[in-house]
Amino acid sequence: MKIIWTFTLLMIPDVLSSISVTGYSGGGVTITFKYNKAYETDEKYLCKGEGSECKVQIRMEAKHQWVQSGRFSLYDNTTAGVFTVTIRDLTEQDSGIYYCGTEVYGPDPKTKVNLKVITEFRNQVNTNSGKVRGYSGGNITIDYKYEEKHKNREKLVCKSGEHQCATLISISRSEEWKHSSRFSIHDDRSAGLLRVFIREMNVHDSGEYRIIERVSEDYSLFSEFELVITHAACCQKSISLSAAAGGSVNISCKYPQSHTADVKFICRRSGADLCAEETRSEEESGGRKAEGKIRLYDDREEQLLTATISHESPEHSAEYWCGVQSAGHKSFITRVIISFTDADVSDTTSSSPSSSSPSSSSSVVESPLQTMCVRK
Repeated sequence: MKIIWTFTLLMIPDVLSSISVTGYSGGGVTITFKYNKAYETDEKYLCKGEGSECKVQIRMEAKHQWVQSGRFSLYDNTTAGVFTVTIRDLTEQDSGIYYCGTEVYGPDPKTKVNLKVITEFRNQVNTNSGKVRGYSGGNITIDYKYEEKHKNREKLVCKSGEHQCATLISISRSEEWKHSSRFSIHDDRSAGLLRVFIREMNVHDSGEYRIIERVSEDYSLFSEFELVITHAACCQKSISLSAAAGGSVNISCKYPQSHTADVKFICRRSGADLCAEETRSEEESGGRKAEGKIRLYDDREEQLLTATISHESPEHSAEYWCGVQSAGHKSFITRVIISFTDADVSDTTSSSPSSSSPSSSSSVVESPLQTMCVRK
């Protein structure tokens, strides 16, 4: 009976096709419709419901530019014979039958869309109030969870502009970091986790972004977030230190007061692109933590993260990062370059971000940030 019903539906003159779309609560969906070039000058629309009860959600008002109506957007590309509908901030109440159609004299050609919104799983970036915060000169990682059934789908990151979302980087393979300018992306399909990395950030990186999953030729899923890049007046961007091999060195990094209650970390770059060796502060309260050769102390009253690294040899000279972890993302604030020497030096040097006197043992590294630091 179901097969007969579907066949009958497609035989109705004004119903050209039927598709099923699955979205996720809090996320968004983009649906693409192709039409005959004979209809390129006609008005396009999206309505919800059946027959005469189909209520128009959005109607085309101009060609070759996005039209907005609440959470709905529509774009008519007459050159390609395609119009695109986007629905943001999905809720369970958005589930139902929709029709995308073209208004012509007589029966209008349209596509039936069965939209189902799932509330049990949220495929969005876990953020506070939809914002991801980073700092000028630093780096950031953003985590995006997706369902296992979408693991083989192409995924991409784009930045929203006035008329379109410009693609910054995309990936279609698993377990490989892919790089494009200051953007990197990694798809861990076994964990259902997409990780986005942005380095050497500046205030111009602020804006609206989307992480998109291409499900089929008919539709894509996406999650939106706002990236806010500010200057951290409290904090140094880069520090250079040296110490005798076998001794110890202290790293002191200031962080913004807004991150007092967040988890802090220090990580060491251990490969071409990775910062897998990471020590984190306790989430519950400030205090000391020892892990391997690194002892960490978070002074939340002074907003100061201090790490002591001991018993290193010259070959362990490396790049470290101090940062903070908020909901769904990490901000790498201060880069620390440490050089361990063979010299028989009994005392070590340390730095304080607040020190500005010529006698201070820390110095700002003026070269641009060239490496990335990500915890796998």
